[in-house]
Amino acid sequence: MTAIQQDRTTRDLKSVAEQAGRDLEDASALEILRWAVDTFGGKFCVTSSMEDAVVAHLASRARPDGGRVDVVFLDTGYHFPETIGTRDAVEAVMDVDVITLTPRQTVAEQDAEYGPALHDRDPDLCCALRKVKPLEEGLTAYDAWATGLRRDESPTRADTPVVGWDEKRRKVKIAPIARWTQDDVDAYVAEYGVLTNPLLTDGYASVGCAPCTRRVLAGEDARAGRWAGRSKTECGLHG
Repeated sequence: MTAIQQDRTTRDLKSVAEQAGRDLEDASALEILRWAVDTFGGKFCVTSSMEDAVVAHLASRARPDGGRVDVVFLDTGYHFPETIGTRDAVEAVMDVDVITLTPRQTVAEQDAEYGPALHDRDPDLCCALRKVKPLEEGLTAYDAWATGLRRDESPTRADTPVVGWDEKRRKVKIAPIARWTQDDVDAYVAEYGVLTNPLLTDGYASVGCAPCTRRVLAGEDARAGRWAGRSKTECGLHG
């Protein structure tokens, strides 16, 4: 299959996603990403929270022609300095094109309109303004996007397909490492010397915005440090 030369209809894209989800369930992460590059060409991107650069690194190996895949990063204005540093390092050393998206409002502008510390009073609205809406706008140029979601991360992600349909954004959504475990991630990082966020060695098992992320305790779920003490478990990017 060759890269798309013209726009496909939503029905076509959905059909492609459903078929690929069946065909690629047992494929390797690299095979899945090569399929995505071959199928969508420049209309495919990888998104990364810069918790680690595993999927970005895989994507850098997926272009047989030596081309570069877009890696989309959401700069919410609330990231840890270590996260911004990881993004800058990925951009400097990896054969990918890092695209940084930002919300329409700065943190100061948001504070002026909604009051300070919106993330404490209404975290869903804060995520919608600083994550969901910017990603929705940033993905308009693409037909397919890849994430680093894994089934073992939490019960809410247990049914993540390797290729599925993103109904909210009307795009193909790819999770090439959905079947991986943390051990698989660690092994890949060790084998290829992949960049990881320094916070992962400082007690953080999942890295998000600084005001809503804490270190995890022994025996806790990997995402227990996200929005701790709240029923909220996802930012809204993935459902």
